[in-house]
Amino acid sequence: MQVCNSIAEVRQARHLARRDHKTVGLVPTMGALHEGHLALVRAAKAQCDLVVVSIFVNPLQFGPSEDLAKYPRDFERDRELLQREGVDFIFAPGVEEMYPAGAITYVTVEGLSDKLCGRSRPGHFRGVTTVVSKLFNIVEPDKAFFGQKDAAQSTIIRRMVRDLNIPVGVVIYPIVREPDGLAMSSRNAYLDAQQRKSALVLSRSLIAVQERFNHGERRVSALIEAGKRAFEQEPPVRLDYFEIVDPETLDPVADSSRGGLVAVAAFVGKARLIDNVLLGRTT
Repeated sequence: MQVCNSIAEVRQARHLARRDHKTVGLVPTMGALHEGHLALVRAAKAQCDLVVVSIFVNPLQFGPSEDLAKYPRDFERDRELLQREGVDFIFAPGVEEMYPAGAITYVTVEGLSDKLCGRSRPGHFRGVTTVVSKLFNIVEPDKAFFGQKDAAQSTIIRRMVRDLNIPVGVVIYPIVREPDGLAMSSRNAYLDAQQRKSALVLSRSLIAVQERFNHGERRVSALIEAGKRAFEQEPPVRLDYFEIVDPETLDPVADSSRGGLVAVAAFVGKARLIDNVLLGRTT
């Protein structure tokens, strides 16, 4: 496994892969890897000849009062995990490598980037789409792998790829959960024992909605009420949003008869956690 810290190193590796007619899969991450990331790596290995995992804590997607400085980082642990999975390349650039001094160019998906987490975190998705477009330009992957947990991000990236004619297949992998249902996230590391228990309210609220839907409830207001009711049992958890939206437009749906994306975000202590479920489909 080769660790590349510069764009030039990655481009050289991509050049050799193209010469040898090998397909390349990219798994973009911010490190602090968990089983959810490793599931993406395994999917990439199953579908591509070579796998590149990027590890870059992207400052552009953090707001001024968010957790950039405290975001968990453990490169040696991440490297060992990826070595064990048989990853071919790690791309671990510094901020200066990704954003040269004076850089003023950004990529924004208008009309989608201010919904769900974008509404709560202004500028967040602009940071995501800017760094992902740069990774696509640098690595030139045949396929890129993302998790369904970040559902709005997945929708926005797919739209960016379509609108900008970027020649990469976007693969969305189902949410990977802990045995008790908590969606795996690097930010789970912020939780103490009591907060970890309280955090289960996110998945519990989605199960409540799913059960009502499976029993024939199609009124969006009733489904949302069922989800929000779960949070009444966990007063320490502060709900950010609970919505049912169209998974392609991220607009609220008036009727759930054709399904929809149930998306939730909440603060558990200092950790902001997200989760979701697709009604009428398997995740």
